[in-house]
Amino acid sequence: MKVIVVNSYEPWSAARAAEIIAAHTGGEGPALPILHAIQAAFGYVPEAVEPMIAEALNLSRAEVHGVVTFYHDFRRKPAGRHVLKLCRAEACQSMGANTLVARAEAALGIALGGTTADGLVTLEPTYCLGLCATAPSAMLDGRVVGRLNESRLDRLVAEAQR
Repeated sequence: MKVIVVNSYEPWSAARAAEIIAAHTGGEGPALPILHAIQAAFGYVPEAVEPMIAEALNLSRAEVHGVVTFYHDFRRKPAGRHVLKLCRAEACQSMGANTLVARAEAALGIALGGTTADGLVTLEPTYCLGLCATAPSAMLDGRVVGRLNESRLDRLVAEAQR
């Protein structure tokens, strides 16, 4: 049986964000776990949460903003129902990833970083999924796929569009 994860995000709520922040402030190095939890809940890291995190962790807003914008995995606007990430690291590029990126962009009608108009698919770049030996690789809703070729990519895109 194949399990397909469908992203289901909560609408933005400052109260819910405060709960998430409070749940993670006691840990060591809490900034990244808080940001990941925020994104898991809302599908992105809203700008409005940055001062909340800064205050809770005794950091400046600039420091929190710097963390959010430094890491490619954090998105600034809501994701689609499915997130398809295509690896852009050197190993994948050397094995034809650029052609596959262009194919996915054409099939979905969006560029990397975009979300389809129907909100079904967000296409994102990622920088190494740890599958260099089976490059090129992708990730659909947290499931990694190696040895990507045109037909496997087409199947991923079709799956994401359901």
